[in-house]
Amino acid sequence: MINNVVLVGRITRDPELRYTPQNQAVATLSLTVNRQFKNVNGEREADFINCVIWRQQAENLANWAKKGALIGVTGRIQTRNYENQQGQRVYITEVVVDSFQMLESKGRTKQNEESQNNTAQNFARNGSNDIPGTEISDDDLPF
Repeated sequence: MINNVVLVGRITRDPELRYTPQNQAVATLSLTVNRQFKNVNGEREADFINCVIWRQQAENLANWAKKGALIGVTGRIQTRNYENQQGQRVYITEVVVDSFQMLESKGRTKQNEESQNNTAQNFARNGSNDIPGTEISDDDLPF
């Protein structure tokens, strides 16, 4: 069986770095990845993909990659579930990142923030400012 993911996209918000009770670093982030085709209105849509990265790579990512940065990641898709405070089963699909690569210099990131903002505005115009599944409280984490 093969479970391998390669993504190139922009970070939608600064990575959130946390530490487990065992002092292992874990960072969460969301990547916006443009689709290869345009919709019926001639606009390019994007997918917002939740990612998690562990240990030293998590610390490196949190220190170097900020909102709007173009990065490449490799990893695997993982699904998990938990019971929320209302007693409902919540299912989460995310990419567990094994490695990442910064794909542009810091100066280029500023130039591309406008493009990122345009994508977010298009998303908002199409119905919602919320991206389902991107908010995870400490109580929801399985560690």
